[in-house]
Amino acid sequence: MRWRCSPRLGWAAWGGRGMAGRRRGRGLGMWAVLVGVSGLVLGVGAFGCARDAYGVSTVGGGSMRPAYERGQRVVWERVDGSGVRRGDVVMFTPPESYGFAGQLMKRVVGVGGDRVRCCTLVGSRERVTVNGKPIEEPYVYGGDADGAHQRYDVQVPKGRLFLLGDYRANSNDSRFHLDEQGGTVSVHAVLGRVTDDRTVPALLVTAMLLGLVLLLIGVGLGIGFLAVRRRRAPEMPRMPWPVRPSGS
Repeated sequence: MRWRCSPRLGWAAWGGRGMAGRRRGRGLGMWAVLVGVSGLVLGVGAFGCARDAYGVSTVGGGSMRPAYERGQRVVWERVDGSGVRRGDVVMFTPPESYGFAGQLMKRVVGVGGDRVRCCTLVGSRERVTVNGKPIEEPYVYGGDADGAHQRYDVQVPKGRLFLLGDYRANSNDSRFHLDEQGGTVSVHAVLGRVTDDRTVPALLVTAMLLGLVLLLIGVGLGIGFLAVRRRRAPEMPRMPWPVRPSGS
């Protein structure tokens, strides 16, 4: 009787394990690239969209009370100034006569072609009129549409806006710059329109956070892939030579 041993069997077994390990490593690497790139694209895309479509500012004064308080964070959507309408609250870069180099927030009362006057007594209240009609302004502080007793009668030129603060007794606005095109501001000075709808900005922030999470997961998978690749294959045991039993 002879004992037989096939070295090929041992080599095949260990080779099969090595092949399985390499396959697992390749799969891990593919997932690392797929998840990481997806997260990068999602995060960068959402960030770029948010930066191009929206801005965030902090209210620096009290001229827009009571709707917007000092220190309040506001979101504004980037729009062309020619697209704003009466009643919109806009962020804009003021003319040099304002003596302020930053951004200001005011409400649009008149657009190009409008005639804006102050003030007309309606009942017991003074009202601003636009094109001869008293306008409703529920947003003004204390219901005082005049505030500073600054009389004006302005025909708004095309391509310009007449802007007022909601707290009329505490606002540096178009009323105090009447010698410069009736105090109006160019539509090109408008940076954006303040919005109270946070749905789209919230979705963009969520997309950025999700993209960051996916990117981190991809990095983790990549680290795992490198660990698998660097792991040494187990040393193959020596195969015993066939031995003839004694007494055969």
